[in-house]
Amino acid sequence: MILVVIFMLVAIIAVAPIYGSRRWQSATKEMHDTLQASRLPIGPTAYGPDELDGLPAPVQRYFRAVLTEGQPIISAVTVEHTGTFNMSETGEQWKPFTSTQRIITQRPGFDWDARIRMIPGLTVRVHDAYIAGEGILHASLFGLQSLVNLRGTPEMAQGELMRFFAEAAWYPTALLPSQGVRWEAVDDLSAKATLQDGGISLTMLFRFHENGLIESARAEARGRTVAGAVIPTPWEGRFDNYTSCNGMRIPMEGEVAWILPEGAKAYWRGRITKLDYEFAGSCPITTSPD
Repeated sequence: MILVVIFMLVAIIAVAPIYGSRRWQSATKEMHDTLQASRLPIGPTAYGPDELDGLPAPVQRYFRAVLTEGQPIISAVTVEHTGTFNMSETGEQWKPFTSTQRIITQRPGFDWDARIRMIPGLTVRVHDAYIAGEGILHASLFGLQSLVNLRGTPEMAQGELMRFFAEAAWYPTALLPSQGVRWEAVDDLSAKATLQDGGISLTMLFRFHENGLIESARAEARGRTVAGAVIPTPWEGRFDNYTSCNGMRIPMEGEVAWILPEGAKAYWRGRITKLDYEFAGSCPITTSPD
């Protein structure tokens, strides 16, 4: 009898990850179908230098640095990452992850589908998403047992739209005025940008290198979950290691941090391993950094 019980436990342990993975993939497909259904037409379909008229000087330098005249407008992109994620709210508990992120630019939306390895053989699956105006954060052990499941609140929606906006350095045509972004001058190396989606309007501060490239994007109040409570906290994404890709200059590495009174607390560090772009009016194009 003991041997039978042991055999059954071993069988359950072996089968559970397979079943969990299939269940997670099914949920992912449903989310991506909803993301696809929310897409809107894009116009214009190509970048022209007349878009720079009236923009703050650092924003003009940025677009001149990363785009060339006639650059097709990005309609969607799939990004693959690898990196580390800090699982501790207060300490340093960095765990390796791999992820695939699907993004559409009109209507703004994305799904970050991540696999975080806690220990060998123990994986947490994560959906961090903004889909059709809804913010979603779902973490699950093996894709079976929910650890975190937050969605549907105004705070979640605003926080996830902030992520979409901050990460636009990966899909820079989404920052153009023709795509709905309003820019306001701050100084020679920074500018504020405002994006609206449905009833959500948010403004973030973009800082630029002297070479024109985006150095960071910052929000003064993004919801941070601490001991089950959501606390508005300054939040910043930083970008580095720009390279040429599909005629654009894209950052290949990044770090995301909460800005606390005692200093920045990073929780995401990653690099891009693959980019698949889709452009307005054309078929999907699979690319790798040049």
